[in-house]
Amino acid sequence: MASVTRERTVSAPAEEVWAVVSDPHAFPRWWPHVVRVEDVEEDAWTKVLRTPSGKTVRADFTRVEIESPRRIAWRQELEESPFERIFSSAVTEVELSSAEGGGTRVALTSSEKVRGRFRIGGGFLVRRAARRRLDDALVGLEQAVGRA
Repeated sequence: MASVTRERTVSAPAEEVWAVVSDPHAFPRWWPHVVRVEDVEEDAWTKVLRTPSGKTVRADFTRVEIESPRRIAWRQELEESPFERIFSSAVTEVELSSAEGGGTRVALTSSEKVRGRFRIGGGFLVRRAARRRLDDALVGLEQAVGRA
């Protein structure tokens, strides 16, 4: 399993950060490539993502853990999706803690298990893409809470 954690101190209070990371409707404000969120239910939603080529792709997610206001995790539903041939599991976790000197320490973790032929050498590429995605999400989160 390829697991990557990226951290950043955001200069906003934890309550403001939690309000963004725990609200699926807020993903377009901070998560890379998300253009909108649809079909939001209490613990499930669909992200509509724009690929670098300009196409849109739908990805379904289910919240699998929540410890308000400190930790939330969601799983991508891969069955019958374009991602199913690459991944056998994909979970993202956000953890908030107090930062020394003020602000909020945000840790984003992506745990993705690649499938079949992608296991050979694919782990490196998956980890590299996850690092980039999480770094972009942390920058987006800082901007979303208005403290960039």
